[in-house]
Amino acid sequence: MTEIIQTKPQHHAAIEQLLDQCFGPGRVARTAERLRERNRQIDAYARLYVDGAAQVRGSISYWPIRIGDTPALLLGPLAVHPDLQGQGVGIALMRESMAQIDMSRFKAILLVGDLPYYQRVGFAVAPEAVRMPGPVDAARLLVYTGEASPEINAEALAGAVRPAPDLC
Repeated sequence: MTEIIQTKPQHHAAIEQLLDQCFGPGRVARTAERLRERNRQIDAYARLYVDGAAQVRGSISYWPIRIGDTPALLLGPLAVHPDLQGQGVGIALMRESMAQIDMSRFKAILLVGDLPYYQRVGFAVAPEAVRMPGPVDAARLLVYTGEASPEINAEALAGAVRPAPDLC
């Protein structure tokens, strides 16, 4: 039996192994990783997809950030074991974890990814005014605001993106 569970500290080694398998060692050089350095993931939102043998087969995490002055979250990494990709595991992890997020506290969720995949759960291309701490393809910088409409309030989401561990 497979299930989605909340991440616990004892899972971190298995998560790191899954991330290495899915993204390789170069994953730590990506711009989004700059927002995770000296930051703490919000454990209450992190989820795992585990198989019947309690093996970690998928993982999602969230990190507190600010977009300008706006409190937000960075989604990621989202990883699914290669054997399970294309079977809805990533979407299930996002739906389960995003349902737990207090969108009155965090006004947006930001990620770097492929729009056709992430728009299935409500993400849209971020406003041009959002500036990451390194190079990112603007078409892959996506945001979710929890609103029924995918239109993003550009004024509310303007400015540099930076870690915000004080929001944990």
